[in-house]
Amino acid sequence: MNPINDLLKILSDFVAGIVSGIFAFSPFLADLVTMGLAAVILCTFAALSFMGLTYVERKVVARIQDRLGPNQAGPFGLLQPIADGIKMFTKEDTTPANADRWVYNLAPLVIAIFALTTYAVLPFAPGVVGTNLNVGVFYLIAIGSGSIVAILMAGWGSNNKYALLGAFRTVAQLVGYEVPMLLNVLPVVMMAGSMSLVDIINKQTTLDGNPGIPFIVFFPLSALVFLISGIAETGRSPFDLLEAESEIVAGFHVEYSGMKFALFFLGEYVNALAVAFVFSTFFLGGYAGPILPPYVWLLLKAALIFFIFMWLRGTLPRIRIDQMHNLNWKFFVPVSIVHLVVVMALMKLFVTDPAQAEAFGGILVAPIVQAVILFVASMTVLLVSLAIAARRARVLRLQEEAILEQRRAENLAAARA
Repeated sequence: MNPINDLLKILSDFVAGIVSGIFAFSPFLADLVTMGLAAVILCTFAALSFMGLTYVERKVVARIQDRLGPNQAGPFGLLQPIADGIKMFTKEDTTPANADRWVYNLAPLVIAIFALTTYAVLPFAPGVVGTNLNVGVFYLIAIGSGSIVAILMAGWGSNNKYALLGAFRTVAQLVGYEVPMLLNVLPVVMMAGSMSLVDIINKQTTLDGNPGIPFIVFFPLSALVFLISGIAETGRSPFDLLEAESEIVAGFHVEYSGMKFALFFLGEYVNALAVAFVFSTFFLGGYAGPILPPYVWLLLKAALIFFIFMWLRGTLPRIRIDQMHNLNWKFFVPVSIVHLVVVMALMKLFVTDPAQAEAFGGILVAPIVQAVILFVASMTVLLVSLAIAARRARVLRLQEEAILEQRRAENLAAARA
């Protein structure tokens, strides 16, 4: 056992051994305490990540936009997250007079809980996972949908019509973009033959534990749509118009202040980081990688994905609400369905397992050949879809120009008359 590569496993086994020794009289109680400690550690990791990411994002976006980021609180502004936390703690906690207090006060807590429980099934290293569910993918999708309930609670409990409208628009966005996200997780599940996140990572590694072919090579279209859908589901730019001041008064949390607002803020960042971890697990091989320890590889991959989130936030403008829904329902959903059907047919036709080829038929090929075939098919579906969308946009633009030209002619004729 390599002490550096297996550091997380060694520490977790050490803590579990101590707890088992203390509660030797009751194995059930020992397991309960161990799970409680693991939950506390995961929540602490998520909270510290939230503090660090707020600082890093402000610095990165400031550099992208050629301006200064935090630089007053502590050296290089490193204490800015702590200053923000103190500000939130000391801010006046207001509650609307006509609010449904139970629903209003529970909403921030519910969204934070659902955001934190996402990490329960994420594998951070070999043998280091909160719980290796055989339906881990289903669990992630179900927990990701839980934030919708909290948002509706916040909009309804505030007893503010603008907060309620903002909540409805947010729910429409989250529900809409969960559909293409689910459709593009299915090829990963089919390739891995399991919904366990550990099995998905193992499928992207070789038998000796070295990195294999990541699923982003097999399904580049699925990776792209999943990433964009993840950005939309977390409400980050350019899909953050639901909380924009120029829209419905900052959305569903307009009536919240102090630590209640901070919990919504925490939920957004923790969810965004979870999307980065999940994307790394599904399409980049998770913790698999050479030389460096597994947990370092996972953090590096998640950091790269989150940097893309920050990069997009610092460069792209917000899109309109109609553009956002058209992109989902008129492009992502039909393209994802076509891609899923093509992938199913090709995976049935070209197989890498001799036993499967003998039992169910199909052409036996090497894994790299299957990867090339699926990559070409995925890119073909993407390019053809973009060509069709571009042609459709051109036709609509020409129709609008023709209508405008006709109106100009009618106005000119009316003026001459």
